[in-house]
Amino acid sequence: MTVHTYRTHTCGQLTKADVGQPVRLSGWVHRKRDHGGVLFVDLRDHYGLTQIVADEDSPALPLLDALRLESVVTIDGDVKARDAEAVNPNLPTGEIEVFAREVTVQSKADDLPLIVNSAEDYPEETRLKYRFVDLRRERVHNNIMLRSRVITSIRRRMTDQGFTEFQTPILGASSPEGARDYLVPSRLHPGRFYALPQAPQMFKQLLMVAGFDRYFQIAPCFRDEDLRADRSPEFYQLDFEMSFVTQEDVFQAIEPVLAGVFEEFANGKSVTPAGTFPRIPYAEAMLKYGTDKPDLRNPIEISDVSQHFLTSGFGLFEKIVGGGGVVRTIPAPGTNEKSRKFFDDMNDWARREGFAGLGYVTRKQGEFGGPIAKNHGTEGMEKLYAELGLGENDGLFFAAGKEKDATKLAGAARTRVGEELGLIPDDRFAFCWIVDFPMFEYDEDAKKIDFSHNPFSMPQGEMEALETQDPLEIKAWQYDIVCNGYELSSGAIRNHRPDIMYKAFEIAGYSQADVDANFSGMIEAFKLGAPPHGGSAPGIDRIVMLLADEPNIREVIAFPLNQRAQDLMMGAPSAVSARQLRDVHIRTIDVPQQESAANPDKLVDPAAG
Repeated sequence: MTVHTYRTHTCGQLTKADVGQPVRLSGWVHRKRDHGGVLFVDLRDHYGLTQIVADEDSPALPLLDALRLESVVTIDGDVKARDAEAVNPNLPTGEIEVFAREVTVQSKADDLPLIVNSAEDYPEETRLKYRFVDLRRERVHNNIMLRSRVITSIRRRMTDQGFTEFQTPILGASSPEGARDYLVPSRLHPGRFYALPQAPQMFKQLLMVAGFDRYFQIAPCFRDEDLRADRSPEFYQLDFEMSFVTQEDVFQAIEPVLAGVFEEFANGKSVTPAGTFPRIPYAEAMLKYGTDKPDLRNPIEISDVSQHFLTSGFGLFEKIVGGGGVVRTIPAPGTNEKSRKFFDDMNDWARREGFAGLGYVTRKQGEFGGPIAKNHGTEGMEKLYAELGLGENDGLFFAAGKEKDATKLAGAARTRVGEELGLIPDDRFAFCWIVDFPMFEYDEDAKKIDFSHNPFSMPQGEMEALETQDPLEIKAWQYDIVCNGYELSSGAIRNHRPDIMYKAFEIAGYSQADVDANFSGMIEAFKLGAPPHGGSAPGIDRIVMLLADEPNIREVIAFPLNQRAQDLMMGAPSAVSARQLRDVHIRTIDVPQQESAANPDKLVDPAAG
């Protein structure tokens, strides 16, 4: 019988049923333990670990003993049962070990930049430079395997919902909207550039115009923007679009997919059931949670109490409200055991975050404390507490100022208080929809009305709303999916009517010629018969990050870039040869740092060099 060159079994396969069998295993030397003449080696491959034993009777002993960790070997040996006291119930192969008769070294490892068999933390620079070694570590390896299983599950669930997978182009045209594009110079067309897709937005809408009904793809997207823990310049999304649908139809299609995937991989955590995702209007979310990405696991709700301070002994708040500002409150339940330092620390935190401060009131066994309570008076505080439904041992924080600033501070303080008081459970995934986004907003810098979110969304009320309503009162058929404080996707029912699109852009100060010039492909397609359509695009990386319980998106990407958008392993972005630049008609120039920062949108004529 011919034996496979490298293995008869994987390192996660052997059990007690295989005792007495000759086997061949291949893998990495994961760990070694010398027990005085008996060497134990944990051999690791993609599938698991198997314990290898070599004693003085084994010709493999001297060779295994001399090898460094992470060397790659092939072991020939016999399966033996472990002694009862040596059984490892946490390991699938924990009842057996392989006595090594022969070892073949496939590859010797030099000194390691990081230890694979340790959970020790290493600088991100080291981990990304040697990512192929980092990926051998159990936690990171498991994250990447989880990612693969999640994508497989999503594909199956989308297909089961009647969606068809299509692929859209990677080389496209640059868009004046959205984040910065990654540009690709054209060799055949001097001075012209492709752009990598920020999203397949226009192509997926054109698929609907072409008559395909339900589209999806696991789409690669690229945005040249500053990075955060939950953002990467190259990312993947579950991109989908549907024809002849309302907003509710979109919700009913995607909720079972997301809820089902999270339930499948939640590892015991509860998940908001499909069909019950709360719908929270944008204005309500900004008032009650101080953000359009609320973490609904946090029970704290913000309230506007400006009316209580129209006439008050607390002059600062009275002045703010009189000047058109607002006062928002953030409850701190059950803080009667907290010292004054807890409240002062919260105030100091707010100042470090760039705010003027965070006022507070303490209450212990019904007694109010702090300057705000003293000036506003016991009667006024009792009235305020009664309205808010607070008890005799609940504290209260105050965010006051211009509405935008007070909203931002209140939202951040809500999260901070929830964390400090241990109010945010980590055993559930809480989904919601944010709906009814404003179609337009007033741009204070440009002193004009502009789009607030997505200019291609259908306004609620369509043309009649655009012609008869105050633009700042018009809502759009736009929606976000949020889970545990993370925005998973934005979506919309699209504006498929050229007349409505021209009117919407006119309100934002753009002429019909501007629309025709910048969005010619889409607007011309809509003139040739377009169905009502809508969709969304949940982020794959963020979904996996949540399911893996990782704080950073780079932990669930096989080969991520660092925070400066560099690939430390492959050396990208890199310099290229003069010939390569000539091929694409490019000449590089040095731009002084201050000039580059002052004129980020200055156009460069490539032909001028």
